[in-house]
Amino acid sequence: MKKKKKKATGKITVDDYIKAVKKAGRDEELSRSAGWKRITSVHKSKKAYNRKTQRKNFTEE
Repeated sequence: MKKKKKKATGKITVDDYIKAVKKAGRDEELSRSAGWKRITSVHKSKKAYNRKTQRKNFTEE
């Protein structure tokens, strides 16, 4: 386990700033979207094998 560094009170580090901007961006995007939106989805790789797309391409040809 990594040891946590003690933070100086009242100082904002670059990491804190980046984390806050990312969180604000996610919250803004969720508030703009209508209805429910899942936030835990994993990005699929284009190179990953997917049987459904293979079958779809086969039927088109």
